[in-house]
Amino acid sequence: MTLESLLLFISLALLAEILGTIGGFGSSLFFVPIASYFFDFYSVLGITALFHVSSNLAKITLFRKGFDKNLIMNIGIPAVLFVIIGAYLSKFIDPKILEIFLALFLILVSATFLIFKNITVKATLTNSIGGGVASGLIAGLLGTGGAIRGIVLAAYNLKKEVFIATSSIIDLGIDLSRSVVYSANGYINKEILYLIPILLIVSIIGTFIGKKILEHVSEEQFKSIVLILVFITGVFTLAKIYFK
Repeated sequence: MTLESLLLFISLALLAEILGTIGGFGSSLFFVPIASYFFDFYSVLGITALFHVSSNLAKITLFRKGFDKNLIMNIGIPAVLFVIIGAYLSKFIDPKILEIFLALFLILVSATFLIFKNITVKATLTNSIGGGVASGLIAGLLGTGGAIRGIVLAAYNLKKEVFIATSSIIDLGIDLSRSVVYSANGYINKEILYLIPILLIVSIIGTFIGKKILEHVSEEQFKSIVLILVFITGVFTLAKIYFK
């Protein structure tokens, strides 16, 4: 990677972290499609998992005013189990097919949230477990499943800080689990390890900036902007695959 490409990648990763913090969906919703412009899709899965570990640690530290233990258990345990399954299955699927699914997933999720702004699920144990299963499986296969987890957590009307801290703790378990599987699959190669300390700094700075923005601006306003950007990202990802 040239110096120019590295600086562009770092800048986009920082933007992904800021937007992910503000929107509440997690940085991977942006980071995965962004990173796919610089690396092959399997390497993207590996580096996203490692980046997200530091990202979630930063969020847990900065939004540490509380978390919901029951939701961590009800959503987190099935999410961790199924992210391992998804991460394992990813090596048997053509990476181009996974990229297409990623693009369609981004477009579908963002369009659904934009059209049905008040979409909710009932705060039940069944929905919590189901949300954990779905978000874990998709995170393992595509690298990002935070949007689904966000829908489930929103049903419980958590305070902003509790929402982000709870989601980050669950996500941390997901990322640590899939990192092990991705490493065993050979997705985390030596050529990209130099990016880990850089992305650690990016995650801390991006989360801090996102937190400061949330203190002064409506979360709902930014969430709409984030969703529009996710939709555009999905379209560009699909176009990139088509013209590749």
